[in-house]
Amino acid sequence: MRLVFSTAGIHPRTRFKLWQEVVADRIGPVEQRRRADGPFAGEIEIGAVGPLTFSRITQGAITTTITADTVRRRPDGLIRVNFRLAGSSTFQQHGRAALQGAGDFTVVDHHPGVLDARTDGQTLVMALPRERLEGVLGPARLFAALTMTAESATTRLVTTFFGDLLRVNRRLSPEAAERMAAIGVDLIVAALAERMAREVPRTLHGSVVVQRAKAHVEANLGDPSLDPPRLAAAMGVSLRRLQELFHERGQHISDWIWERRLAAAARRLSDPVSLHRPIGVVAYECGFASQAHFARRFKDRHGLSPRAYREAAALRLSGSRPDP
Repeated sequence: MRLVFSTAGIHPRTRFKLWQEVVADRIGPVEQRRRADGPFAGEIEIGAVGPLTFSRITQGAITTTITADTVRRRPDGLIRVNFRLAGSSTFQQHGRAALQGAGDFTVVDHHPGVLDARTDGQTLVMALPRERLEGVLGPARLFAALTMTAESATTRLVTTFFGDLLRVNRRLSPEAAERMAAIGVDLIVAALAERMAREVPRTLHGSVVVQRAKAHVEANLGDPSLDPPRLAAAMGVSLRRLQELFHERGQHISDWIWERRLAAAARRLSDPVSLHRPIGVVAYECGFASQAHFARRFKDRHGLSPRAYREAAALRLSGSRPDP
C-alpha cells in the first residue's frame, strides 16, 4: 500500500476541507461531516491487486452520505466492499441498518439511493465492478449493508485471504495477481450468498433462491451432470418453482447454465497460462460432454470457433507486449 494523503503537517483549520476533496477524488462521490470536536486527522493509502483497487483509510469520527445527487455528479459503476480493520461504523442503506465492528466486512452501494454511515477508525475499501456481484447475486439492494461478522467462518476466510494477498502482491506476476483477485471476488460472492440465504426478509425469498442457484452454478460449472433438475434439488425447491422464479426474471435455467459455461470457457481460452491446453480439456473442465457440442455452442455465442478465439486472444496478448 502507498500513502497518498495525510493530514499530518496541514493546518488544523484546513485539514477536513482538504480531506473531503481527496476522498471525493479517490474513493467516490460522497458528502462528509465531522462528528467530533478538536483537530481532525486522517490518511489514505492505496494499492492494487490485478484489476482490484484498494484504499486503506484511517480517519476521525465522521458521517458519510451518498445521495442520488452525489452519485449523478460522477457515476462510476462500482460497488465498494468495506473491511473494518479498527473502530466501528453504522450503515443505513436501502432500508437496512448494519453495525460494523473490527473484523467485519460490508458492501456499500454507490448508486442512486441513500447511504448514511457513521464511521471512525480504519477501513480497507475495495472497489469492484457492479456487474461482477449483481450478475450472480442480483440487484445490490439485496445485499448492500448486510454485515458479514468477524465470528463467521466465511468472513474469516475472506478477510484472511485479502490480507495475505495484499502482503504478497508484489511477489506475484501480473497473471497470478489477476487470477488471485478473481478467486477473492468469488469468495466474497459465496459469503454474501450464504448471508443472504439466512438473513434476507422472506418477501425477497424468491430472489435469494435465484441468486443462490446462480452462485451454485458458478461453483459447479465443471460438473457435466449439472442441469435444471439437479440445480433445483440442490436449492431445496421443486423444478417447477425454480423455473417460475427464473421466468419471472426473463431467464431460463438451462440457458443460464450454458451461458456461464461458455463465459468460463472464453476466459480460459484467452488466459495466457492456458493457451497450450487442449481445447477438449477446456471443454470438459467447463462442463461440456463433447468437444463437438462445445465447438458448436461456442461459435454460436462468440462468432468464432474455440481455436480461432484462442488464436485471436494470443495475437492480442503478443501485440500488447513491448518489443524486446
